[in-house]
Amino acid sequence: MATLSDVGPPRAGSSPPAASGKDDAPRIVPRRHLGRRLTGALALALVAFAAHSVARNDAFQWDVVGRYFTTAAVLDGLLLTLWLTGLVMVLGFLLGIPLAVMRLSANPVLQTISWGFVWVFRSTPLLVQLLFWFNIGALYPTIGLGIPYGPEFFSVQTVNLLGPTLTAVIGLTLHEAAYAAEVVRGGILSVEPGQTQAAQALGLSRWRTLRRIVVPQAMRSIVPTAGNMLIGTLKGTSIVSVLAVHDLLYSVQLIYNQTYQVIPLLLVATVWYIAVTTVLSVGQFYVERHYARGTSAALPPTPVQRVRRRIGRLSARRGTPGGKQ
Repeated sequence: MATLSDVGPPRAGSSPPAASGKDDAPRIVPRRHLGRRLTGALALALVAFAAHSVARNDAFQWDVVGRYFTTAAVLDGLLLTLWLTGLVMVLGFLLGIPLAVMRLSANPVLQTISWGFVWVFRSTPLLVQLLFWFNIGALYPTIGLGIPYGPEFFSVQTVNLLGPTLTAVIGLTLHEAAYAAEVVRGGILSVEPGQTQAAQALGLSRWRTLRRIVVPQAMRSIVPTAGNMLIGTLKGTSIVSVLAVHDLLYSVQLIYNQTYQVIPLLLVATVWYIAVTTVLSVGQFYVERHYARGTSAALPPTPVQRVRRRIGRLSARRGTPGGKQ
């Protein structure tokens, strides 16, 4: 029987054991997920069936879709939709940021005003708000500027001042401002209180602390929600068609009211909305990566990096002795 004293380093002059010529390390074989593969195959089959049905169904009239896809009327409506979306988002956040600061203020009056604004415009459907502003002339026939209970410098008829486009801008801006205020407030509250305390200990003013310390860190929480708001606003602008604003949907409606080709014209609007939303989603992805720098969490790989990793894994598998084909 061998004892502990018999085990020790090899004696001087003794030769090491001969190599067997084979890799004695056990080979790790990944677990095969049969259920996952079956589910994926079933999902691909359903997607292929749906795509084949859409592509081969003559009722979609894809030739008509291609004919009207880049017409001047559709492109003008798309341009107005993009302009309206960008303007409403900018104005909404310009109004929402002060509302968020007021909500976080120690002044109870400012808190109440901000809370009341958000409460009213978040509780009312957007279509109701647009129709209300469109008919505001019934409440205020004229809008003027002057001294209260004194002379009036000038006045203008409300109907002549508030056209459909301006009404849409006002209604959408106030609606988006209520949501933007909550998004900014949530982002500010996500910053650790110790950051503000450290800035105060360094003698930074409240405004400088908010601008240089709190807001840059809050952007990590604000950007994802703001990106979703931007996409939602892009789609929500289609509701202004009830006010006869010549956006993308209204331009398409004018065409199919004359040609009676409802389905292909609606597909034109749908494809354009999908294309623009895809571009905005890609931009949101890279903006999130920009503001996620410096955090402890690893940045998500970009689509190009994912493709490169998959190619590298396939090349590595083919290069191994067990993976040659």
